[in-house]
Amino acid sequence: MTEPEIRVQVQRTPSPPPRDRYFDTLRAVALVRVVTYHTFGWAWAGMAFPSMGVMFALAGTLMAKSLERPPLKVIRSRVRRLLPPFWFWGFFVVVAMLIHDWMPGWQIVFWVVPLGDPPGNAWGEQAWEILWYLRTYLWFVLLSPLLLRAFRLAPVPVLLASLTPVLAFHFLWEPPDNRLGNALTDLATFLFCWMLGFAHRDGVLARLKPFAVTAFSLAALGFGAWYAFTHQEETGSYDLDDIPLAQAFFSAGFVTLLMYAKGYFEVDFAWLARRKRLDRVVTIFNSRAVTIYLWHEIALILAVPLIDQFWNVPAFEKWLPLESQWFMFGIGWVLIAVFVLVCGWVEDVAAKKEPKLLP
Repeated sequence: MTEPEIRVQVQRTPSPPPRDRYFDTLRAVALVRVVTYHTFGWAWAGMAFPSMGVMFALAGTLMAKSLERPPLKVIRSRVRRLLPPFWFWGFFVVVAMLIHDWMPGWQIVFWVVPLGDPPGNAWGEQAWEILWYLRTYLWFVLLSPLLLRAFRLAPVPVLLASLTPVLAFHFLWEPPDNRLGNALTDLATFLFCWMLGFAHRDGVLARLKPFAVTAFSLAALGFGAWYAFTHQEETGSYDLDDIPLAQAFFSAGFVTLLMYAKGYFEVDFAWLARRKRLDRVVTIFNSRAVTIYLWHEIALILAVPLIDQFWNVPAFEKWLPLESQWFMFGIGWVLIAVFVLVCGWVEDVAAKKEPKLLP
């Protein structure tokens, strides 16, 4: 008599899908460009690589993917991942401004939830002026269920129509120079890029003809660049950050080409796996993106008095290029690395992960 055969079924937890290294690399490059721009102030940097448009498009893609789950759960998760790193960073900025004679009013609530530009004084302005991105991102997250529903009613027409708000604000009605006006302007400027993320996620972009995509992208790039160069008298520069209309169209054209190339040429950057160190850097940039963005300005601020101390060391004064902005750029990245090690764990806590020095 044979014993009955016993079958043991082992339940395996499905492994998470591999990350898209093409998009991860774009995000890393975007962060490097942001730090570079805030170091050197090059007006042409936005045309070389419109970082904010790229970051909003990538975030739109991830948001469309996440909204396959219940919207309220997704929004709660996104807000939870954003706010703790913001609160941790904001504590130090607010305390520093209070020490330097800043007295907040009721607007301090925007340091709790940045739905509007948080208040501050001139002493800390360089640190907190970057918060417009977090404010705009947060509004896009809250609006995404409605935006995605509208997009899926008529994908291509709605995508193209997403450029109309910035045109209306420029030619028909200029938003006031206050919290509401600034929020409306930034939302209108990057609405197309966010919706483009939806188009990529839903496969709408990949189904378009190469000629149509190329023609639109070149036209948008051309118009954005033309407007920036021909209206310098209004802002004193052709810097896209100062010209919302040019920023919107140039970013739309540039990011459309990047996103379309992903599907058309089947770009995946799988070769990064063979470059272990580079792959590691890209991983750190993506896992600590909020930390790098929030703390990079403080790192650049601290680099100045630190370099001033180097002048007191004769060897440093003789052999180091202490007057070079490139040297400050390098010191800035060293300090950013320190902030990633010291403060990056907050992103792990916000994501309900085990805190680590490096991901």
